[in-house]
Amino acid sequence: MIKRPDTRGQRIKRHKRVRGKISGTPERPRLSVFRSDNHIYAQVIDDLNQTTLVSASTVEKAFGGTGNNCEAATAIGKAIAERALAKGIENVVFDRGGYVYHGRIKALAEGAREAGLKF
Repeated sequence: MIKRPDTRGQRIKRHKRVRGKISGTPERPRLSVFRSDNHIYAQVIDDLNQTTLVSASTVEKAFGGTGNNCEAATAIGKAIAERALAKGIENVVFDRGGYVYHGRIKALAEGAREAGLKF
């Protein structure tokens, strides 16, 4: 019998470990990233008030193209940064969601930094 590793379970364990250490506050909310096979999602979250302040994803009609490449992740990073800056949010805590800081996650973070978000 072939046993496959539970990669989703491993990611959730890593995410819980990271979430035990970081939390979003009203002064410095959390930029949370979720990556699926076809899309990428980003949210700026205030954990104390349990509210999502800003969100962006490749599912939105305004986005258009495919959402499973680094160019799309960079565009979403820039979009989330512009929306956050419009609401007066400059500093955030980056939550990579248990994913390796590589590829689409890194591209989203760099796009957000280019657009003016600080983390």
